[in-house]
Amino acid sequence: MTFVRTDGGVCVDLYEGALVQIAPDGGAAAWPFYEPIDNADASTLRAVVAKNIFPQGYISQVQAAAMCANSGKRLCTLEEWTAACRGQPDHDYVYPYGDTYDSTACNEGRESPIIRLYGPNPLYSYSELNDPQDDQLDAGLARGGSFPKCASTYGAFDMHGNLHEWVDDGSFVGGYFVDAKINGPGCEYRTTAHAKTYHDYSTGFRCCRDPL
Repeated sequence: MTFVRTDGGVCVDLYEGALVQIAPDGGAAAWPFYEPIDNADASTLRAVVAKNIFPQGYISQVQAAAMCANSGKRLCTLEEWTAACRGQPDHDYVYPYGDTYDSTACNEGRESPIIRLYGPNPLYSYSELNDPQDDQLDAGLARGGSFPKCASTYGAFDMHGNLHEWVDDGSFVGGYFVDAKINGPGCEYRTTAHAKTYHDYSTGFRCCRDPL
C-alpha cells in the first residue's frame, strides 16, 4: 500500500484487487478473475493486490466492499481515490502520470470484447456483459502493473483504464480497457448510472485502509 496525504491520510493499494479463496486448512488459491462470485461462499474469499496477475472483474460494489473487509480493508472514498490518482496535495494531475494525455501510457482504447465475441449488433445483455470470455481475450484486460507509465506519483498503478474501480459511494471511477474517456478524462472519469449490486466484465475495485 501507499500512504496518500489526504486529511488524516489513507493507505491505498498499489494495484487493483484480485481474489483468493481460503480453504478449510488455511491454504489460499487464486479465484478465477473471469468468474463472478454471485454463487460463492463470500466468507471464504478475500481481496489481494493484483501485482503481475489479472485483477477481478465481474464484481459489484457490494461484493467488492465485502472482499476488502475480509482482508481488513475497505473501499476507498471518492476523495481518497482521486487524491491517489491525481497526486494530491502536491499535484492535481488530470491523469495519473501528468496533465498531458498519452494514449500509450495506460490500458485503454481496446476493441470491445462484446463486439469481438457477438458481432456488430450485440444485445449488451446480462449474459453477454458477464461472459467469462470477455476478460480473457488477447489485447484486453491486462495484468496489474503491465503498463509501467500508468502510475500515479504515489506509485499506484492502473488508476486509469484496465478496470473500472468501485468506490464507497457506489460509483466507479478511472475507466476501463475499452473506454477511459466518455465519462471524463483520466482521474476525473466517473460513472454513477448503476446500482451497487451491478457488475459486468469491466467492473473491478481497489482497497483502502485507515493508517494504523
